[in-house]
Amino acid sequence: MTQLRVSGLSVRFGGLSALSDVSFAVDAGEIIGLIGPNGAGKTTLFSTLVGLQKPTAGQVFLDGRRLDGARPHVVAKAGMTKTFQNTALFPDMTLVENVTTAALLRHPLHEAQRVAHECLERVGLGNVANAQADDLTFPQKALGEVARALATRPRVLLLDEVMAALTPLEMDSVMATLRDLRATTNLTLIVVEHHMRAIMKLSERLLVLNFGRLIADGEPSKVARDEQVIKAYLGSEHAQVA
Repeated sequence: MTQLRVSGLSVRFGGLSALSDVSFAVDAGEIIGLIGPNGAGKTTLFSTLVGLQKPTAGQVFLDGRRLDGARPHVVAKAGMTKTFQNTALFPDMTLVENVTTAALLRHPLHEAQRVAHECLERVGLGNVANAQADDLTFPQKALGEVARALATRPRVLLLDEVMAALTPLEMDSVMATLRDLRATTNLTLIVVEHHMRAIMKLSERLLVLNFGRLIADGEPSKVARDEQVIKAYLGSEHAQVA
């Protein structure tokens, strides 16, 4: 069943087209990888989907509700949110306080605190809930971003390079956490990631952007052999990765 539908989405900044007529659909519970070279429009797409950037044209529907141009808190309440590429935790607050601020979107304070602890346990950070955010390791901050996003109770979660700067072992742990979230909550995930082996391993489908245009949409093994994708982004060394 289609949960997220994007139709003809375009964003222009003056004479520059950051997104050009992008269309795709995502079913509930899918794990989608979003890849492309730097400047391809991935961050712009995420920002537009969650209301941080207004589209020039096009439509976004979540569970049949039109959301293009809606403010971020409206999109979040509708069930779609994102993490930030550069972790944006409040450094002078504890981790659980950070996550509680997100849970306040749907809950009063006492319940929000309970939800925050629950979300931290889900991503394996329950033991550092009371640590200052600024004292966390980078992997912990990345998972803290995921926990904070989960606290808004999304149905669609957009993950912006949560595995950046992680070791292969840490990436495997994060991927296991994401698969578990999908398995237990039917959460839909759209993941931007530059670690190609990780994104190929995690994703059930890949969307590929280049110069603001969607140039491929399909299973990772098929996309990895697409001549246009190889030329634009992957390079021949990734052509057989699946």
